[in-house]
Amino acid sequence: MVNRPVSYAAVLSCAHNLADSAGHAIRPHFRKTLNVEDKGGAAGFDPVTKADRAAERAMVRHLASAFPGHGIIGEEFGSVRTDARYRWVIDPIDGTRAFIMGLPTWGTLIGLMDGAQPILGLMDQPFTGERFWTSSVASHIRTPGGKPKRVRTRPCAQLADAIFSTTHPDLFQSGFEARVHDALKARARMTRYGGDCYAYCMLACGHIDVIVESGLSAYDIVAMIPIIERAGGIVTNWEGGSCAHGGQILACGDARLHAQLIKLIAAA
Repeated sequence: MVNRPVSYAAVLSCAHNLADSAGHAIRPHFRKTLNVEDKGGAAGFDPVTKADRAAERAMVRHLASAFPGHGIIGEEFGSVRTDARYRWVIDPIDGTRAFIMGLPTWGTLIGLMDGAQPILGLMDQPFTGERFWTSSVASHIRTPGGKPKRVRTRPCAQLADAIFSTTHPDLFQSGFEARVHDALKARARMTRYGGDCYAYCMLACGHIDVIVESGLSAYDIVAMIPIIERAGGIVTNWEGGSCAHGGQILACGDARLHAQLIKLIAAA
């Protein structure tokens, strides 16, 4: 059962159901008074709320029924069956800091790995009603009351013409990583912070050109890889390899810009 091929339609339907169940668990808590726990300890502030935990529990319960042989990698409750061919990588609220501030740049991330390859991605923003996801060949958005539309990245070959985004400059460690951030910020046409997972979806929609981040976990990025790639973009680590395990992330809407930035990063 673990290695049995699945139909894309079946896992995509499951991903939509997961997003629905997570949104149902999260919405009652947004912009309400919440107890915020710090799970970071000495490593630094890492907030979690009952909304995060309730949403992940809801998704895990659904997966246990829908695909009991699949693995799960979750932010709040860890991993099970990591040796399975298919592994769901879920983050109930990516951008918990934005969530507790009442900002709508957070979202529920649902990704599916087939071996080492991310094959499906979905990002749901249950407050705004926006949902982004991948078919087997394209990426799509649905807004409240609207029909699904295909999304595409935009051409941008040079950093001087690019909009650059990252969640926060504090993601970058002093030294090499800070030099990379400073070099991009100095050369880009415009820089904005604080987008969390929403910024990756805006890159897929052609509104942002490059996102560079560091210190991410698999559940922060796996869902975004197919969404950006099937919109025409490229997502790698800073050396140009796979970033499915997290770490240092380089996402571009245009492969020409990506090639330029790989060189810039190597020279930093």
